[in-house]
Amino acid sequence: MDKPSVYIETSIVSYLAADPSRHPVTLRNQQLTHAWWGTRRDGYALWASELVLREAANGDPSVAALRLALLQEIGVVEVDDEVTEFAGMLMQAVGLPPRAYTDALHIALTSIRGMAYLLTWNCKHIANPALRHRLDRACRKSGYDLPVLCTPSDLLRG
Repeated sequence: MDKPSVYIETSIVSYLAADPSRHPVTLRNQQLTHAWWGTRRDGYALWASELVLREAANGDPSVAALRLALLQEIGVVEVDDEVTEFAGMLMQAVGLPPRAYTDALHIALTSIRGMAYLLTWNCKHIANPALRHRLDRACRKSGYDLPVLCTPSDLLRG
């Protein structure tokens, strides 16, 4: 049986590579991310994109190197014209602000590629229950299924 596909958005590897946060909620999210990564990731086919690789390479060089090392054994899917066009349509359909374009690209890419899950800590524009219905409607209207937009804590429960 094939493993369900999980797209690893940049916030996941960022939490894995970061020093423990002093902020209690962020620290808890980092711990949950480490727990999922250490105990559950082998049950999934993991994917990222050139977007994730590009974002992971930014910032402090030593931390960027750690993020990129975490991504080395993960499959990489490309962003093509279909993805960029669909992301633009999602932004309009859902009413996302211009600064959320990369978030729309992640959602478009995972929808078009038929990913089962989009794993993220971005709960403003991606794993936001208030947006989920509009995202799902826009995807279905275009002939795609919206993946489950979730955090590591959601996949630890399963």
